[in-house]
Amino acid sequence: MNKHHYVAIMAGGIGSRFWPMSRANHPKQFLDILGIGRTLIQQTFDRYSQLVPAENIFIITSKEYVEKVKEQLPGISADNILAEPSRKNTAPCIAYIAFKLFQKDPNALMIAAPADNLILDTQAFIETANNAFRFVDHINALVTIGIKPTSPNTGYGYIQHEAPEAAPGVHKVKTFTEKPNLELAKTFVSSGDFLWNAGIFTWKVKNVIAAFEKYLPEMYEVFAPEKDKFNTPEEAAAIESIYPQCTNISIDFGIMEKAENVYVIPASFAWSDLGTWASAWDNMEKDYFQNAVVGDQVMVVDAGNCMVHVPDGKLVVLQGVQDYIIVDTKDVLLICKKDKEQEIKEYVAEIKRNKGDKFL
Repeated sequence: MNKHHYVAIMAGGIGSRFWPMSRANHPKQFLDILGIGRTLIQQTFDRYSQLVPAENIFIITSKEYVEKVKEQLPGISADNILAEPSRKNTAPCIAYIAFKLFQKDPNALMIAAPADNLILDTQAFIETANNAFRFVDHINALVTIGIKPTSPNTGYGYIQHEAPEAAPGVHKVKTFTEKPNLELAKTFVSSGDFLWNAGIFTWKVKNVIAAFEKYLPEMYEVFAPEKDKFNTPEEAAAIESIYPQCTNISIDFGIMEKAENVYVIPASFAWSDLGTWASAWDNMEKDYFQNAVVGDQVMVVDAGNCMVHVPDGKLVVLQGVQDYIIVDTKDVLLICKKDKEQEIKEYVAEIKRNKGDKFL
């Protein structure tokens, strides 16, 4: 493992599409969505600890989740858990870790990745990640990982790439498209030169800082004057001052879609962002009737293609239902058609308006 290689795991989201299991005080990255005994953030940490030294893995999360990170990743140093005072999307998050790492190691190379990706072929992923590290080590490039589409999914962003390789396994990016409609997604998939955007980025830290200076100068200008405070006792106070001045913007919109030195590595491993209950169903073991069940006392009678997640010890009998999401928690029961799952965020917003935050 290379001592100059680092990983930043972004773990500050609230995962509202996994409601009612994912709540504001205990979001999906801290849940064992698949019922396999490890939460999403634990699986992500396990994967990256095979790529870089464990002491080079940083978790960036909301300050309200710091204790949860400590509980679920007891081996990580408290110094490697970065607390954001507010949610401002991925650009400020990445600026924070980039400036911090540059002060620590000017030769640092970094992967920035979500805490909730599901990647089952760890070895293939490590090979892809190492290819990304090799590429950015010698070229001023911002690299993202692309996934070959298996369907015209409208919940993912798409990356169009040039046909010739810029290096073995690496292509120049032509365009980014955010969550297209179904007809456009079908066109993308049939063309063969579009990939799903996995939201996993690799770059030399000094180069992404230069990209902030060029493409998000207003954000660069609030971080840069405070850079000497990073990795000192003054860091927390500096971040409390910086974040209110930052725009709420993603790294995709803020930099990747504007920069000219953006490349993509098409991945050979299976991937899911586990953004919805249906994506969980896709990646779980199923019974003969294609029901994916978490819960040790579930009886299924003449039911099929359902996603069922209920507490162990609770007897649940399902009869005659097809293509449903059924999720039971101590205070909420969700029964929703699978093809309506993209509307769960709307249901959550309606609940907030009518019931307040009690069930969120």
